[in-house]
Amino acid sequence: MSDITFYVLPTASQHERYVFTCKLIEKAYRTGVFCYVLTDDNAQSQRIDDLLWTFRAGSFIPHQIYVGEAPAIPQVLIGTLPPPKDWQNTVLNLSSNCTTANRVLEILDNSEATKATGRQRYRQYKDAGHELTTHKM
Repeated sequence: MSDITFYVLPTASQHERYVFTCKLIEKAYRTGVFCYVLTDDNAQSQRIDDLLWTFRAGSFIPHQIYVGEAPAIPQVLIGTLPPPKDWQNTVLNLSSNCTTANRVLEILDNSEATKATGRQRYRQYKDAGHELTTHKM
């Protein structure tokens, strides 16, 4: 069973959702975890890619947009495709769909659209028997 954690942010700001995602990526990277960030589309992938360079002064997190070929050197991957095998331990899910991994982090802002799709994914994960945790930030 996967460990699914929902982070519910107090703001409806999509930008704040992405910044929070970058902070989680940074935390994972500092502990030696190379995660996969699953997005809905290329524009969302590019936004996370750009923010990883700018969200915190002096921060460096090796990352790239995944287009189907896993890099030889471990790093954070961002993309719309399912994560490659070696990146299935931790997935940060910004997409509208459920995903599978040992650990899935679902980051939701407080907008009605994001909350609605988040609730739907929560039910799907619960019905599949996954262990769920929710953190209201």
